[in-house]
Amino acid sequence: MKLELARNGKLTPQQLRQQLQREDAPDLKRRRDIIAWSLVGMATMAAVTLLQTGIVKHLPDPQFGNFDSDRVNSSDTAYRLGAPDGSISLASLAANIPIAAFGGANRVQGKPWVPLVAAVKAVGEALAASWYFYQMPGKEKAWCGYCIVGALSNIGIAALTLPEVRTALPVM
Repeated sequence: MKLELARNGKLTPQQLRQQLQREDAPDLKRRRDIIAWSLVGMATMAAVTLLQTGIVKHLPDPQFGNFDSDRVNSSDTAYRLGAPDGSISLASLAANIPIAAFGGANRVQGKPWVPLVAAVKAVGEALAASWYFYQMPGKEKAWCGYCIVGALSNIGIAALTLPEVRTALPVM
């Protein structure tokens, strides 16, 4: 069944639903992966946020290595932005979901700025997350498994945005 574009040239809601749910274009597969990685990161940052806001008093850690999530997430570094960093990361990861879901399979053609925004956002967050890899052992002298998974999620998301933005740049 072929669906017609809406009068303004945009996808109809039916077309958008069909493309997001059924098509297997490489960019759409990567955008689905971005959504999945965002949800994984959100799960870990939700746990961190529960600790940082006093809802829970302790986060369990692996029984090996130098893991102390409570110490890392209760450090001055974790609160220096005026809000707990876990809650900021949680909100930022959540914002990836509508960005990744925005537009159909060929959004690069009509809205090449969307992949660019997604990539700039994701690369900035990956750099910030990487900075925390230095902070944990260097400053806090401990590791946070939740933070490691969250950071790896951000790095993976950034990597997943790059192929679509490479396609979008010549269109701009």
